[in-house]
Order: sequence, then structure tokens, then C-alpha cells
Amino acid sequence: MANIPVKMPRDVDTRALRERPKQWMPPGLLPTPTPEPGFSFRWVRTATLNNADPSNMTRMQSEGYEPVTVESQPHMKVLVSSTGNYVGCVEIQGLVLCKIPTEFLEQREKHYSQLAKSQIEAVDNNYMRESDPRMPVFSERNTKVSFGKGK
Repeated sequence: MANIPVKMPRDVDTRALRERPKQWMPPGLLPTPTPEPGFSFRWVRTATLNNADPSNMTRMQSEGYEPVTVESQPHMKVLVSSTGNYVGCVEIQGLVLCKIPTEFLEQREKHYSQLAKSQIEAVDNNYMRESDPRMPVFSERNTKVSFGKGK
């Protein structure tokens, strides 16, 4: 079966999107998506050195990331994928632009913060268990940053 090019909707295909920039700018490695309220964006790897990596994308989708279509980011029309699993999505060199609700990211941050805190407490408890009253082990986790001349 021959590859049939994907046609863009007329409202997405405008002359303004095909205009050249008005002034020279250094090229960025990855374009920045237009912000959407309540969502965060991330480029997700789908392939490395032309070898597909479906497990990475599956893991990201299970966390709540979903591929971004060209309709929601029309300025990235030139980066639309016409083949593979992500037809109609924004893709560049094995990376697909994905979005996730910001609320999910906050919940994820809280989960991993609590996990790290419990691991630190476990290490501290194990360390302090070796303490002897005749020669106690000292453990202080406070840090202090000061600027200027020391006395």
C-alpha cells in the first residue's frame, strides 16, 4: 500500500504559517510549544538511532502524557508526522511533543518527594541505631549559607 500524504485542515494551513521569519535568529534544537493553561509540555523519545523505543512512550502515556496534534499547535505544522504510530502529531527526529495536566505533575512531584523523605528517614534511623550513649553519633541536617567575609 502506498504512503498517502496526510492533508491538513484548511483552517490550519494558512499563508501566515509559511512565511519566513522577519529577522535572523539562532536555531533552537527543539521548538517551544505555545503554552496552554493547565498543561505542561515535554518532548518524549519514540526512537533512538532509528530503532523504535515503544516502551518509553508507553510508560509516559501511563503517567498521563498524550501526544500533541498539529491542530492544537498550528505553528509547528512543518513538524507533523505523516508516517508511523503518531500520524498528525508533532514529531521531530524521534521525539514526539506530549502534554500532561499540570495537576498530574504536582501529584507526581509530591509522591517522589515523600518517597525520598522516607528513604532519608530510613537511612537516619539505621545510622542512629548504632549510637552508643557513652559516645553518641552526631547527625545534623541543617545547612547555612552566608555571604561576605568570614570572621
